[in-house]
Amino acid sequence: MRLSNVQDLEKQRQEANKAKAGIKKTILVCAGTGCLASGAAEVAEAFRKEIKDRGIDMKVELTVKTTGCHGFCERGPIVTFLPSGILYQHVSPEEVQEIVEKTVISGKIIKELLYRDPKTKKYIEQYSEIPFYALQTRIVLQNSGQIDPASIDDYLTVGGFSALAKSLSMQPEQIIQEVENSGLKGRGGAGFPTGLKWKALANQPNGRGKFLVCNGDEGDPGAYMDRSVLEGIPHSVIEGMLIGAYATGATEGIIYVRNEYPLAVKHLNIALQQARELGLLGENILGTGFSFDINLVKGAGAFVCGEETALIRSIEGKIPEPRQRPPFPVQKGINAKPTVINNVETWANIPIIIEGGAKAFAKIGTKNNSGTKIFSLVGKIRNTGLVEVPMGITIKEIVDDIGGGPVGKAKIKAVQTGGPSGGCIPAERFDLPIDYDSLTEAGSIMGSGGMIVMDENTCMVDIAKYFMNFLKDESCGKCFTCRKGTQRMYEILDDISKGKGTLEQLDLLEQLAHVVKDTTMCGLGQTAPNPVLSTLRYFHNEYIQHIEKKHCQAGVCKELITYSINENCTGCQACVKVCTQDAITGQKKQRHVIDTTKCIKCGACRSACKFEAIEVV
Repeated sequence: MRLSNVQDLEKQRQEANKAKAGIKKTILVCAGTGCLASGAAEVAEAFRKEIKDRGIDMKVELTVKTTGCHGFCERGPIVTFLPSGILYQHVSPEEVQEIVEKTVISGKIIKELLYRDPKTKKYIEQYSEIPFYALQTRIVLQNSGQIDPASIDDYLTVGGFSALAKSLSMQPEQIIQEVENSGLKGRGGAGFPTGLKWKALANQPNGRGKFLVCNGDEGDPGAYMDRSVLEGIPHSVIEGMLIGAYATGATEGIIYVRNEYPLAVKHLNIALQQARELGLLGENILGTGFSFDINLVKGAGAFVCGEETALIRSIEGKIPEPRQRPPFPVQKGINAKPTVINNVETWANIPIIIEGGAKAFAKIGTKNNSGTKIFSLVGKIRNTGLVEVPMGITIKEIVDDIGGGPVGKAKIKAVQTGGPSGGCIPAERFDLPIDYDSLTEAGSIMGSGGMIVMDENTCMVDIAKYFMNFLKDESCGKCFTCRKGTQRMYEILDDISKGKGTLEQLDLLEQLAHVVKDTTMCGLGQTAPNPVLSTLRYFHNEYIQHIEKKHCQAGVCKELITYSINENCTGCQACVKVCTQDAITGQKKQRHVIDTTKCIKCGACRSACKFEAIEVV
């Protein structure tokens, strides 16, 4: 059914709310990529089968919905229950029958499936009371995990497209001013004010046509914020782009998403089709004379496409290489037409700003960094997953309070923010507020929102080497200093990690980093040296140890370490069983020994030992 006007949209919402209110209980199964990998699809199917076998009416009494990411990826598959708000973790298909019998029908709690706070040792029933969720400010993600991403009616029940309806009653310049007053900065990494970018596009002549682009090409290792938004709440991005198009006079939209995100692509295609069928995309939207449509373009996963001019060339079917600016994309973008590019999270913020008002949005965060930011929290930390927090929160609050601190006994050593082009911030600087200026001063960047936590078992030389290996492979090669500079920096880091480095090379490494930073053309090349410069700044002593003492304190660089077995050994033979080289010998219940001529330093024995008997010397 195609909606003819705003009143029809409101009627559609009322019908969707009526259908929702008619269902007494709902089971929400997280079906984001992380939970699907843990078996969430089988869990959802088991619930549907069990309910059907019991003869329960799924349209009235009880329904099962698969949703987007709940955020607490480490605990998947996650199942929550409405209206009770109970959350179960690590749910398996075999437990479904008991859950339906005890929790759904009888209202009893299965204690073993609840989250247990590692500090208080208390079991927590309510989703909203688990510290991981309670300490966040979920605005963009508030509906992810609560609605079916493949249902536009579900999106309408949580206020979807009401911001669009409100926008259509405003003047375009009023919308742009509201976005500008909100202080929203682009969440893709550069942090350019969104309102200013929109104003520049609106001021371009309409004759040639204008493009809006959503950049969903999330290339940072360990980052999956945009993927989760597209998987869980794709309609919010579409609504944000519709508002942006009306405000700037754009007629064509493109969502550029990496082909490695099949679930995001699937849900986007469904959402776009549903929006077209309702008349929310296409010609004469809601009878206002406003026309706009969005096409989906799949990228091949090139890291350089995070740079907007390279992204434009990729959309045009050309080799994705950055180009000199000016002209800027807002002047000459896709097919030489004025183009504005914002990332997924930026677009998802637009309906929130319009619906709640710029003043309310600006109150969140800090004066020059308003709103929230989504981070993917991964690495050596207890609570891995997606977190949404107000700008200005400290790294310590994220890592210790929301993240739950380190997984094991090893202390947390550093955090890498901003992906491969970001920097490593040491634990002693965790009081640093997270905003664009503070992170830049610290030698890192906000980036798209990746946050990798590292503990004392992490070698910072090895980390710099890892990221430089990634960056040299992903360099488009257009700039000589980027192409050869990243390659040479990697070679020096490789020498240092093998004990072949010299102090002269260390000086050369720093000089090279500054040359690449100062002479490359695009933003990716200019930030590529950050992993090197930040580790040199904060962990210079580790470089010196590798060069002068030929020693890797973290026990990571294989050429600089030797494994041995200390007096803690109980002779349990766990290490013997996992050693593929037969390098460990010893009688049961007696201390074992390692033959260093056979040992390949894979670390399997150290991982298998429960008594900290395997030492790295």
